[in-house]
Amino acid sequence: MAEDEKTPETVVEEVESAETGETTPEAAAETPAESAAPAAPASTTRRERLDARRAERRPAQRGPVTPEQRVEERQARRAATAKERRAYRAKLKERRAATKSERTTTEADHAPEHGPGRPRVRQGVVTSAKGDKTITVKIDVVRRHRRYHKILRSTLKLYAHDEANNANEGDTVRVVECRPMSRSKRWRLTEVLERAK
Repeated sequence: MAEDEKTPETVVEEVESAETGETTPEAAAETPAESAAPAAPASTTRRERLDARRAERRPAQRGPVTPEQRVEERQARRAATAKERRAYRAKLKERRAATKSERTTTEADHAPEHGPGRPRVRQGVVTSAKGDKTITVKIDVVRRHRRYHKILRSTLKLYAHDEANNANEGDTVRVVECRPMSRSKRWRLTEVLERAK
């Protein structure tokens, strides 16, 4: 009889045999590989397997230990950790020295010019160069009022650091924002754009 031509009687027999656990010859012929594989032991739970693995990793039980042996073990442990600590600190010291030497080679002979962000650059006319390494720069600001749209003119007076005393009165110069040089100096001369006539 072909598989696709199942009668109601054969279907009932298959269902009854499946319920009782018996296998028909046809069903046994269909799955020989499944019956050949041995069933895994279901008696050990996951927890038991985990405990067994941990027990394998644990060191073997020692017998009674004398106080002298404990002191020796403690001293050996301390010596090993001290050795690791010394090696780590030496490595850290070398790393710090390397970064310090890099910093000194890349830095100029003065403090960093500006904090985080881009420094502002302004252009103006020198009104006074009487002070040593200091110039006074006048900057004309022309802006339009936000609401009334009237053109407003104002002047800013900045004190800038001029290391080489390059600028003279009447020169047009460019200054850049820098670290505080004194109580009022927060700018540094970068270049003289036009000399006074």
